[in-house]
Amino acid sequence: QVQPTESGGGSVQAGGSLKLSCVVSESTYSKKCVGWFRQVPGKEREGVAAIYTGSGSTYINDPVKGRVAVSQDSAKTTVYLNMINVLPEDTDMYYCAAVGDAYDCYSESWRKADPGNWGPGTQVAVSS
Repeated sequence: QVQPTESGGGSVQAGGSLKLSCVVSESTYSKKCVGWFRQVPGKEREGVAAIYTGSGSTYINDPVKGRVAVSQDSAKTTVYLNMINVLPEDTDMYYCAAVGDAYDCYSESWRKADPGNWGPGTQVAVSS
């Protein structure tokens, strides 16, 4: 199992945008439910968005709806999280992980998944 590798985080002013990347698979055209999560120390991990790489169907958590989009590359090895109009409360460490199959995506169980195979994450800091 490939350990995910996140990148693209950084410091941005409120109202700005970021694009996070996650290499989640070495196998092209693999079909997985891949989730983006965020967490700060001492707080519960929060599911942000997910994509089922088989169909491209996406699932966005309510707190970030309208400001976040998730996509993938054509080889289905890299998943992206596009964030626009970022807010100071978006400041967090962001992680991605393959959390299961199509059912895990559309059943919404991806939000609370803990596959245990977490990458190092990428830090997002939003200043007001």
